[in-house]
Amino acid sequence: MAENGLMMQYFEWNMPNDGQLWNQLKEDASHLKEMGVSAVWLPPAYKAASQDDVGYAPYDLYDLGEFDQKGTIRTKYGTKEEYLAAIDALHEQGMYVYADVVLNHKGGADETERFEAYEVNPENRQEKISESYEIEGWTKFTFPGRKDMYSDFKWHWYHFTGTDLDNKTEKKAIFMIKGLNKGWSDNENVDDEFGNYDYLMYADVDYANPEVVEEIKKWSQWYVKEAKLDGFRLDAIKHIDRNFLEDLVNEIRENNHPDFFVVGEYWKNNIQSLKDYLEQTDYTFDLFDVGLHFNFYFASEQGIDYDLRNLFDDAMISKKSVHAVTFVDNHDSQPGQALESYVDEWFKPLAYAFILLRVEGFPCLFYGDYYGISGEKPIEGMQDIIDPLLYLRRNHAYGEQKNYFDHGSCVGWTRLGDEEHPYGLAAIMSNGEEGFKEMYVGEQYAGQNFADFTGNRENKVEIDENGCGWFNVNAGSVSVWVLDDITEQQAFQEKE
Repeated sequence: MAENGLMMQYFEWNMPNDGQLWNQLKEDASHLKEMGVSAVWLPPAYKAASQDDVGYAPYDLYDLGEFDQKGTIRTKYGTKEEYLAAIDALHEQGMYVYADVVLNHKGGADETERFEAYEVNPENRQEKISESYEIEGWTKFTFPGRKDMYSDFKWHWYHFTGTDLDNKTEKKAIFMIKGLNKGWSDNENVDDEFGNYDYLMYADVDYANPEVVEEIKKWSQWYVKEAKLDGFRLDAIKHIDRNFLEDLVNEIRENNHPDFFVVGEYWKNNIQSLKDYLEQTDYTFDLFDVGLHFNFYFASEQGIDYDLRNLFDDAMISKKSVHAVTFVDNHDSQPGQALESYVDEWFKPLAYAFILLRVEGFPCLFYGDYYGISGEKPIEGMQDIIDPLLYLRRNHAYGEQKNYFDHGSCVGWTRLGDEEHPYGLAAIMSNGEEGFKEMYVGEQYAGQNFADFTGNRENKVEIDENGCGWFNVNAGSVSVWVLDDITEQQAFQEKE
């Protein structure tokens, strides 16, 4: 049986603009492997509108820190050479590499162009609130520093559906570009918020334009080969024509990459929208479990008033768990960001125990939670709390799962192990007072003691003749009980 997979998002929003992330990652590769990380999600690696941009204002998809453009050769994270070296280091450790791919829009245009456009109602983007008139938009991308290396494609206004600034009048609005076969993607192919959520920001890419489709497909094949990538994390997919994305991913897989992994970011706390998207794209890729993240967030905000049995409500793990990438927080939900919904520190250990030690989903560990968040209001990482949970995932979170979600403020589950990992675990968490729960771990443990591997509880639990034990947990805490093996716990503590 395969080991438990674990993805790590290796960045947070406030990473320093020192060009050292790729070098840091290269040096950290062996440690990540020891942690049990099987795949690493890297931030957008191509040249953005400015050097300090996190990468979500993509300028030149072909410039991975190689050309002098936007006042810099390197990106925020380093040079192309350093990027490729980091990927090689991860591959040498047997890990997969997933690139963050931003295809919805382009930022940092080289020149403006004049064209006809309509202003639309921001609350209903299909409603035009003006006649068409000439605006001056930042839509011309010529990439002078690259000098046609890898591609001679130049972007013009007719390759986009909309923009957000008339440079001539400095008016900010949502402009729908006028032209033959122009307009937003069909309503059924993008999210229905604001009537049609095709437009998000900057110059919005037009996937009804065959030249655009051909160029992006050509680029994706180049990128996968150039960087030896194993998968994509697709940004903002609810704003991009879903037919194009499905076609793009299928074409990559058909071109000698049959196992290419793709996870999409469909940021919406609505399980029906995510289920519909999976079905409409024929389950071509996985999705982040946004509903579960919000359940963690609400649980951390409400404390004992939150019913822990509701953690499954409107979450992908309860409906489409095989296609769910579970996470506690990410760069968008961290403090100060537009989608801020940061899980409070007290609940983080409970949330990570939930995604790391249960059978459902493919868990993703956030750099900011493990190593910390920098910036004006730094937050310390929780490595000392997460490391024991990672150890338990690597060694104990296998086999049949039995659930004990029979109390609103105290829930638990057990994993019974498998042939290769015979020693299971018993996890219990409380968002209220100190609690206890009788749970089954197996008759083979009758008369033996279990200990809390997290160290939160010092008592032992004796397993009865039926294979059950009464397991404890502190108030507002989590405990994970395994067979009391002093040697195993000492080895872990010495290694850490």
